[in-house]
Amino acid sequence: MTPRRHLPSHAILRSFEAAARHESFTLAGEELHLSQSAISRQVRELERIVGTDLFHRAGRRVVLNKAGRDLAGQLAIDLERLRQTVFRAMTAGDQGGVLRVGVLPTFASRWLIPRLPDFARRHPGIRINLSARTAPFDLAEERFDMAIHFGQPDWPGAQMRHLCDETLLAVAAPGFARTHGIKGPETLARAPLLHLETRPFAWSDWFGACGLGRGEVFAGQVFDQFTMIIAGAVHGLGAALLPSYLIERELAEGALIQLDDRRMQTANSYYIVTGSATASPGVKAFADWMKSLIPGRDEAHGGDAHSF
Repeated sequence: MTPRRHLPSHAILRSFEAAARHESFTLAGEELHLSQSAISRQVRELERIVGTDLFHRAGRRVVLNKAGRDLAGQLAIDLERLRQTVFRAMTAGDQGGVLRVGVLPTFASRWLIPRLPDFARRHPGIRINLSARTAPFDLAEERFDMAIHFGQPDWPGAQMRHLCDETLLAVAAPGFARTHGIKGPETLARAPLLHLETRPFAWSDWFGACGLGRGEVFAGQVFDQFTMIIAGAVHGLGAALLPSYLIERELAEGALIQLDDRRMQTANSYYIVTGSATASPGVKAFADWMKSLIPGRDEAHGGDAHSF
Protein backbone atom coordinates (compact mmCIF):
# COMPACT_ATOMS: atom_id res chain seq x y z
CA MET A 1 0.00 0.00 0.00
CA THR A 2 1.26 3.50 -0.84
CA PRO A 3 2.00 5.46 2.37
CA ARG A 4 -0.50 8.26 2.80
CA ARG A 5 2.29 10.81 3.25
CA HIS A 6 3.28 10.17 -0.39
CA LEU A 7 -0.20 10.92 -1.72
CA PRO A 8 -1.04 14.49 -2.75
CA SER A 9 -3.93 16.17 -1.00
CA HIS A 10 -7.26 16.67 -2.72
CA ALA A 11 -6.55 20.42 -2.77
CA ILE A 12 -3.32 19.83 -4.70
CA LEU A 13 -5.07 17.56 -7.19
CA ARG A 14 -7.91 20.06 -7.71
CA SER A 15 -5.41 22.85 -8.31
CA PHE A 16 -3.47 20.80 -10.85
CA GLU A 17 -6.63 19.62 -12.63
CA ALA A 18 -7.86 23.20 -13.04
CA ALA A 19 -4.43 24.47 -14.09
CA ALA A 20 -4.10 21.65 -16.62
CA ARG A 21 -7.57 22.25 -18.03
CA HIS A 22 -6.98 26.00 -18.48
CA GLU A 23 -3.20 25.77 -19.02
CA SER A 24 -3.16 28.86 -16.86
CA PHE A 25 -2.43 29.26 -13.15
CA THR A 26 -4.30 32.57 -13.16
CA LEU A 27 -7.53 31.13 -14.60
CA ALA A 28 -7.26 28.11 -12.31
CA GLY A 29 -6.96 30.45 -9.34
CA GLU A 30 -10.01 32.43 -10.43
CA GLU A 31 -12.04 29.21 -10.74
CA LEU A 32 -10.99 27.92 -7.31
CA HIS A 33 -10.93 31.34 -5.61
CA LEU A 34 -7.20 31.09 -4.95
CA SER A 35 -4.31 33.32 -5.89
CA GLN A 36 -2.10 32.57 -8.86
CA SER A 37 0.83 32.02 -6.52
CA ALA A 38 -1.20 29.52 -4.43
CA ILE A 39 -1.94 27.46 -7.55
CA SER A 40 1.73 27.63 -8.52
CA ARG A 41 2.79 26.35 -5.08
CA GLN A 42 0.28 23.49 -5.24
CA VAL A 43 1.52 22.45 -8.68
CA ARG A 44 5.16 22.64 -7.55
CA GLU A 45 4.34 20.38 -4.61
CA LEU A 46 2.68 17.85 -6.93
CA GLU A 47 5.72 17.93 -9.22
CA ARG A 48 7.91 17.23 -6.17
CA ILE A 49 5.73 14.26 -5.22
CA VAL A 50 5.69 12.69 -8.70
CA GLY A 51 9.34 13.54 -9.30
CA THR A 52 9.02 15.36 -12.62
CA ASP A 53 7.88 18.64 -14.14
CA LEU A 54 4.32 18.65 -15.43
CA PHE A 55 4.37 21.96 -17.33
CA HIS A 56 6.66 23.76 -19.71
CA ARG A 57 7.08 27.25 -18.24
CA ALA A 58 7.84 30.26 -20.42
CA GLY A 59 7.54 33.41 -18.38
CA ARG A 60 3.96 33.63 -17.14
CA ARG A 61 2.79 31.08 -19.72
CA VAL A 62 2.45 27.39 -18.84
CA VAL A 63 1.85 24.46 -21.20
CA LEU A 64 1.39 20.82 -20.22
CA ASN A 65 4.24 18.50 -21.14
CA LYS A 66 3.71 14.80 -21.88
CA ALA A 67 3.86 13.77 -18.23
CA GLY A 68 1.39 16.51 -17.39
CA ARG A 69 -0.99 15.50 -20.17
CA ASP A 70 -0.90 11.86 -19.08
CA LEU A 71 -1.54 12.71 -15.44
CA ALA A 72 -4.23 15.27 -16.27
CA GLY A 73 -6.13 12.83 -18.47
CA GLN A 74 -6.18 10.08 -15.86
CA LEU A 75 -6.88 12.51 -13.03
CA ALA A 76 -9.92 13.93 -14.81
CA ILE A 77 -11.35 10.40 -15.08
CA ASP A 78 -10.60 9.63 -11.43
CA LEU A 79 -12.07 12.90 -10.13
CA GLU A 80 -15.23 12.36 -12.17
CA ARG A 81 -15.52 8.84 -10.77
CA LEU A 82 -15.05 10.25 -7.26
CA ARG A 83 -17.76 12.85 -7.86
CA GLN A 84 -20.13 10.15 -9.08
CA THR A 85 -19.36 7.96 -6.07
CA VAL A 86 -20.06 10.80 -3.64
CA PHE A 87 -23.22 11.76 -5.54
CA ARG A 88 -24.51 8.19 -5.36
CA ALA A 89 -23.87 8.17 -1.61
CA MET A 90 -25.70 11.49 -1.25
CA THR A 91 -28.73 10.32 -3.21
CA ALA A 92 -28.83 6.98 -1.43
CA GLY A 93 -28.90 8.59 2.00
CA ASP A 94 -29.51 6.05 4.74
CA GLN A 95 -32.18 4.10 2.89
CA GLY A 96 -30.03 1.19 1.74
CA GLY A 97 -32.60 0.61 -1.00
CA VAL A 98 -31.09 2.15 -4.12
CA LEU A 99 -30.60 0.06 -7.28
CA ARG A 100 -28.32 1.29 -10.04
CA VAL A 101 -29.48 -0.19 -13.33
CA GLY A 102 -27.73 -0.06 -16.71
CA VAL A 103 -30.34 0.07 -19.42
CA LEU A 104 -30.75 0.57 -23.15
CA PRO A 105 -31.86 4.20 -23.68
CA THR A 106 -34.80 3.41 -25.97
CA PHE A 107 -36.01 0.57 -23.73
CA ALA A 108 -35.84 2.94 -20.77
CA SER A 109 -37.58 5.92 -22.32
CA ARG A 110 -40.27 4.06 -24.26
CA TRP A 111 -41.13 1.18 -21.92
CA LEU A 112 -39.48 1.18 -18.49
CA ILE A 113 -39.71 4.78 -17.26
CA PRO A 114 -43.46 5.18 -17.96
CA ARG A 115 -44.03 2.14 -15.71
CA LEU A 116 -41.69 3.07 -12.87
CA PRO A 117 -44.38 4.92 -10.88
CA ASP A 118 -46.12 1.56 -10.45
CA PHE A 119 -42.94 0.02 -9.05
CA ALA A 120 -42.48 3.00 -6.71
CA ARG A 121 -46.00 2.50 -5.34
CA ARG A 122 -45.42 -1.21 -4.80
CA HIS A 123 -41.90 -0.84 -3.38
CA PRO A 124 -41.60 2.62 -1.79
CA GLY A 125 -38.35 1.65 -0.07
CA ILE A 126 -36.48 0.96 -3.33
CA ARG A 127 -35.20 3.76 -5.54
CA ILE A 128 -34.22 2.99 -9.15
CA ASN A 129 -31.35 4.99 -10.67
CA LEU A 130 -30.94 4.46 -14.43
CA SER A 131 -27.80 4.91 -16.54
CA ALA A 132 -27.65 4.38 -20.30
CA ARG A 133 -25.58 1.39 -21.42
CA THR A 134 -25.66 -0.26 -24.86
CA ALA A 135 -23.03 -3.00 -24.51
CA PRO A 136 -21.83 -5.44 -21.85
CA PHE A 137 -19.63 -3.96 -19.11
CA ASP A 138 -18.20 -4.95 -15.73
CA LEU A 139 -21.07 -4.52 -13.28
CA ALA A 140 -18.87 -4.72 -10.20
CA GLU A 141 -16.21 -2.33 -11.47
CA GLU A 142 -18.79 0.29 -12.45
CA ARG A 143 -20.88 -0.41 -9.33
CA PHE A 144 -24.13 -1.42 -10.99
CA ASP A 145 -26.62 -3.73 -9.32
CA MET A 146 -28.07 -5.02 -12.58
CA ALA A 147 -28.56 -4.26 -16.27
CA ILE A 148 -31.01 -4.91 -19.09
CA HIS A 149 -29.35 -6.49 -22.12
CA PHE A 150 -30.69 -7.05 -25.64
CA GLY A 151 -29.14 -9.72 -27.81
CA GLN A 152 -27.80 -13.17 -27.02
CA PRO A 153 -27.04 -14.46 -23.50
CA ASP A 154 -23.36 -13.67 -23.93
CA TRP A 155 -22.48 -11.26 -21.09
CA PRO A 156 -19.11 -12.48 -19.70
CA GLY A 157 -18.90 -13.08 -15.97
CA ALA A 158 -22.57 -12.32 -15.29
CA GLN A 159 -25.78 -14.12 -14.42
CA MET A 160 -28.52 -13.70 -17.05
CA ARG A 161 -32.24 -14.22 -16.61
CA HIS A 162 -34.44 -14.23 -19.69
CA LEU A 163 -36.92 -11.37 -19.57
CA CYS A 164 -38.74 -11.51 -22.89
CA ASP A 165 -38.44 -11.98 -26.62
CA GLU A 166 -38.79 -9.25 -29.24
CA THR A 167 -41.68 -9.10 -31.70
CA LEU A 168 -41.67 -6.82 -34.75
CA LEU A 169 -44.79 -5.27 -36.29
CA ALA A 170 -45.15 -3.70 -39.74
CA VAL A 171 -46.70 -0.28 -39.13
CA ALA A 172 -47.31 3.07 -40.78
CA ALA A 173 -49.30 6.26 -40.32
CA PRO A 174 -52.97 5.83 -41.35
CA GLY A 175 -52.65 8.52 -44.02
CA PHE A 176 -49.58 6.85 -45.48
CA ALA A 177 -51.39 3.51 -45.66
CA ARG A 178 -54.34 5.12 -47.47
CA THR A 179 -52.17 7.09 -49.90
CA HIS A 180 -50.23 4.00 -50.93
CA GLY A 181 -53.24 1.69 -50.94
CA ILE A 182 -51.64 -0.80 -48.56
CA LYS A 183 -53.88 -3.84 -48.20
CA GLY A 184 -51.28 -6.46 -47.31
CA PRO A 185 -47.69 -7.57 -47.92
CA GLU A 186 -47.97 -7.38 -51.73
CA THR A 187 -48.96 -3.71 -51.78
CA LEU A 188 -46.62 -2.89 -48.89
CA ALA A 189 -43.68 -4.21 -50.92
CA ARG A 190 -44.23 -1.35 -53.40
CA ALA A 191 -44.38 1.40 -50.75
CA PRO A 192 -41.46 3.41 -49.27
CA LEU A 193 -39.86 1.52 -46.38
CA LEU A 194 -37.84 2.78 -43.42
CA HIS A 195 -34.76 0.83 -42.30
CA LEU A 196 -32.69 0.55 -39.13
CA GLU A 197 -28.99 0.75 -39.96
CA THR A 198 -28.08 -2.16 -37.69
CA ARG A 199 -30.81 -4.43 -39.12
CA PRO A 200 -30.41 -4.19 -42.91
CA PHE A 201 -32.16 -7.51 -43.61
CA ALA A 202 -35.22 -7.01 -41.38
CA TRP A 203 -37.63 -6.23 -44.22
CA SER A 204 -36.23 -9.05 -46.37
CA ASP A 205 -36.85 -11.47 -43.51
CA TRP A 206 -40.36 -10.12 -42.95
CA PHE A 207 -41.38 -10.41 -46.61
CA GLY A 208 -39.83 -13.88 -46.68
CA ALA A 209 -42.02 -14.85 -43.72
CA CYS A 210 -45.00 -13.60 -45.74
CA GLY A 211 -44.14 -16.00 -48.56
CA LEU A 212 -42.97 -13.30 -50.96
CA GLY A 213 -39.38 -14.51 -51.20
CA ARG A 214 -36.31 -13.18 -49.46
CA GLY A 215 -35.07 -10.77 -52.10
CA GLU A 216 -32.89 -7.94 -50.87
CA VAL A 217 -35.05 -5.01 -49.75
CA PHE A 218 -32.82 -2.00 -49.23
CA ALA A 219 -34.64 0.87 -50.95
CA GLY A 220 -35.83 3.61 -48.62
CA GLN A 221 -34.52 5.87 -45.89
CA VAL A 222 -32.10 4.57 -43.27
CA PHE A 223 -31.92 5.62 -39.61
CA ASP A 224 -29.62 4.53 -36.80
CA GLN A 225 -32.10 4.89 -33.92
CA PHE A 226 -35.55 3.40 -33.36
CA THR A 227 -36.76 6.74 -32.03
CA MET A 228 -35.96 8.32 -35.42
CA ILE A 229 -37.80 5.59 -37.33
CA ILE A 230 -40.85 5.97 -35.09
CA ALA A 231 -40.93 9.71 -35.77
CA GLY A 232 -40.46 9.10 -39.50
CA ALA A 233 -43.29 6.57 -39.60
CA VAL A 234 -45.65 8.80 -37.60
CA HIS A 235 -44.99 11.68 -40.00
CA GLY A 236 -45.60 9.58 -43.10
CA LEU A 237 -42.07 9.03 -44.41
CA GLY A 238 -42.63 5.32 -44.86
CA ALA A 239 -43.64 2.00 -43.34
CA ALA A 240 -41.53 0.64 -40.50
CA LEU A 241 -40.78 -2.65 -38.77
CA LEU A 242 -40.79 -1.85 -35.07
CA PRO A 243 -40.72 -3.74 -31.76
CA SER A 244 -44.25 -3.73 -30.43
CA TYR A 245 -43.24 -2.43 -27.00
CA LEU A 246 -41.75 0.73 -28.51
CA ILE A 247 -44.97 1.85 -30.16
CA GLU A 248 -47.66 1.01 -27.62
CA ARG A 249 -48.66 4.66 -27.27
CA GLU A 250 -48.68 5.35 -31.02
CA LEU A 251 -50.85 2.29 -31.68
CA ALA A 252 -53.24 3.12 -28.85
CA GLU A 253 -53.62 6.72 -30.03
CA GLY A 254 -53.96 5.77 -33.71
CA ALA A 255 -50.81 7.62 -34.81
CA LEU A 256 -49.62 4.29 -36.25
CA ILE A 257 -51.61 1.30 -37.48
CA GLN A 258 -50.55 -2.30 -37.99
CA LEU A 259 -50.37 -3.10 -41.71
CA ASP A 260 -50.54 -6.87 -41.33
CA ASP A 261 -51.56 -9.23 -38.53
CA ARG A 262 -48.21 -10.99 -38.68
CA ARG A 263 -45.94 -10.63 -35.61
CA MET A 264 -42.34 -11.59 -36.40
CA GLN A 265 -40.20 -12.76 -33.50
CA THR A 266 -36.51 -11.91 -33.85
CA ALA A 267 -33.56 -14.09 -32.88
CA ASN A 268 -32.59 -11.84 -29.96
CA SER A 269 -34.14 -11.38 -26.54
CA TYR A 270 -34.05 -9.11 -23.51
CA TYR A 271 -32.22 -10.31 -20.41
CA ILE A 272 -31.91 -9.20 -16.81
CA VAL A 273 -28.21 -9.21 -15.95
CA THR A 274 -26.69 -9.39 -12.47
CA GLY A 275 -23.18 -9.95 -11.25
CA SER A 276 -24.09 -12.63 -8.73
CA ALA A 277 -26.15 -15.79 -8.80
CA THR A 278 -27.71 -14.69 -5.49
CA ALA A 279 -29.70 -11.55 -6.24
CA SER A 280 -30.39 -9.07 -3.46
CA PRO A 281 -34.03 -8.68 -2.34
CA GLY A 282 -34.20 -5.36 -4.20
CA VAL A 283 -32.86 -6.80 -7.45
CA LYS A 284 -35.22 -9.75 -7.19
CA ALA A 285 -38.19 -7.45 -6.53
CA PHE A 286 -37.36 -5.28 -9.54
CA ALA A 287 -36.77 -8.26 -11.84
CA ASP A 288 -39.99 -9.98 -10.74
CA TRP A 289 -41.93 -6.75 -11.20
CA MET A 290 -40.65 -6.29 -14.76
CA LYS A 291 -41.56 -9.86 -15.69
CA SER A 292 -45.02 -9.44 -14.20
CA LEU A 293 -45.73 -6.63 -16.67
CA ILE A 294 -45.13 -8.74 -19.77
CA PRO A 295 -48.13 -10.79 -20.94
CA GLY A 296 -47.93 -14.39 -22.20
CA ARG A 297 -45.55 -17.24 -21.52
CA ASP A 298 -43.10 -19.04 -23.79
CA GLU A 299 -42.52 -22.70 -22.96
CA ALA A 300 -39.36 -22.68 -25.11
CA HIS A 301 -37.68 -20.96 -22.17
CA GLY A 302 -38.92 -23.35 -19.55
CA GLY A 303 -42.09 -21.38 -18.91
CA ASP A 304 -40.04 -18.42 -17.73
CA ALA A 305 -39.87 -16.40 -20.95
CA HIS A 306 -42.22 -13.71 -22.09
CA SER A 307 -42.59 -11.70 -25.26
CA PHE A 308 -43.22 -8.01 -25.75
